[in-house]
Amino acid sequence: MKRRKFLKKTGQAALIAGFGGCNLLLKGCTKGQDFDLVIKEGAILDGMGKEKRAEDIGIKGELIEYIGKIPVSRGKSVIDAQGLTVTPGFIDAHDHSDVGLIVNPKAESHIHQGITTLVSGNCGSSPFPVPDALYEKRRQELKNIYDIELSWRDIEGFFSEIEKRGTALNYSTFLGHGALRGAVVGFNDETPGEEGIRKMQSLIKQNIQSGALGLSSGLEYAPGSYAETSELISLCKAAGECGGLYATHMRDEGDYLLESLDEAITIAREAGVLLQISHLKCAYPRNWGKLDKALEKIEQAKNQGVDVFCDRYPYTAGATGLSSFNFPLWAHQGTTDDFIKRLKDPSLEPRFREHLKAREEKLGSWDKVLISGVVTEKNRPFEGKSILECMKLTGKDAFQFMRDLLIEERDQVGMVLFMMNEENLKRILSHPLVGVGCDSSVMAPYGKLSGGKPHPRGYGSFPRVLGKYIREERIALLPDMIKKLTSLPAKRFGFKKRGCLEKGYYADIVLFDKKTVKDMATYDDPHRYPEGIEFVIVNGEVVINRGEHTGRLPGKVLKKEI
Repeated sequence: MKRRKFLKKTGQAALIAGFGGCNLLLKGCTKGQDFDLVIKEGAILDGMGKEKRAEDIGIKGELIEYIGKIPVSRGKSVIDAQGLTVTPGFIDAHDHSDVGLIVNPKAESHIHQGITTLVSGNCGSSPFPVPDALYEKRRQELKNIYDIELSWRDIEGFFSEIEKRGTALNYSTFLGHGALRGAVVGFNDETPGEEGIRKMQSLIKQNIQSGALGLSSGLEYAPGSYAETSELISLCKAAGECGGLYATHMRDEGDYLLESLDEAITIAREAGVLLQISHLKCAYPRNWGKLDKALEKIEQAKNQGVDVFCDRYPYTAGATGLSSFNFPLWAHQGTTDDFIKRLKDPSLEPRFREHLKAREEKLGSWDKVLISGVVTEKNRPFEGKSILECMKLTGKDAFQFMRDLLIEERDQVGMVLFMMNEENLKRILSHPLVGVGCDSSVMAPYGKLSGGKPHPRGYGSFPRVLGKYIREERIALLPDMIKKLTSLPAKRFGFKKRGCLEKGYYADIVLFDKKTVKDMATYDDPHRYPEGIEFVIVNGEVVINRGEHTGRLPGKVLKKEI
């Protein structure tokens, strides 16, 4: 039966319910066995780099029960997959969703991309541990911004909150070194001492034993930036003893990219841990020519026994906090109040201006930086505009505008900055040691997570890889890219029975139209779902049905297995 006639006959988005059993005997199945869901005649890519002929997939409960020919009548529900590509669910190798899943468990921006598993807690940031000194402040922030209650202090409490509310996709997380260091050492540029190291090592082991994947660092951000290499080696040894990974936003991704790679590789080698290099890039035009040497270092480390993998989002613009990029690390010591106090100090203005001048020289112009999000309504008109445009609107120079905005917003200002090269991006994405991550938190076009004009990667990363870079640019073969989106990260992060379409594996599955799949989110209009992602199944349940969210929340917290 032709797919179009099939849809017309059923009249319900190709998801069919109510078929009874049949008397046919399937190879590998017992007579009379029914499947909860059957996917009919899809073009299967198994996640291991293989392309199978059109076959059917029978799902029972959470698991794939059978792959082969299955009569329609054997499924309680049936999806007609003619013309669609069927793959394992995509694994977002670099995510920042945590509190967002509590605000909106439907995980709209990510599940619509075909992402079925998140790897969160990156760049040294995790929503735990919450030290006593910061508990009340964090509680007020979450209440004021998202209208949710802070009900946790540690990883167990955070996992419990997600499990209580439910989630549309699977969630895993690292322990953030910045959060850990802040809780033990504080937020100033101080050395932890032997006692501080021992306490952090103990907490790392406790967190991994409770399910964290390992330790992540954000060495361009305070307070993680204050750590010396020796501290990171000591902490990663503790992670390695529990089988944990080390994921790092390196100390520099531009002028000192190669030196930062050396540090990351040294830490992994000395500590004996698996290494994940976050969002690999050569930032700013004067560093675009360093990619060959960067890839050479990574490949050499791999050949010498350092188990290294990378991730990257498919855009030439990055995103972070406005103050993180444009104001020096020494200014960020302590609390938000301490930072704002320094911004208001006239005696520090010459130093700030000198720092900003160096930043502008790297970028070339302030039109390369966009304001992506603020908190107050007063400053909402700046969202989506470049720093250069904002300067013209306000009559202020760059320092005056950013200083005043950060003070008024209490440092809660997001930015998007254009700093990368398209040809480098294609080479990175096609490299066998690079997976894909959105580098974003979950969002939605409605409610509390719909604010601002965030980087479009939060809605479009995976469809963009499939549409622009595979179908149009042909930077790699589709089966090979699917492997990098599924089984490779599944193995990397220790997700058992996921990332592959095989009997006995969890039924995390995506059905997409490879001829039409496309990212629709833009820098001007980022809150847009992609096209061509037709069905998304998580743990055997249909969450996206013909591009529409079913409201189901079958996701699980995936904990590190010791």
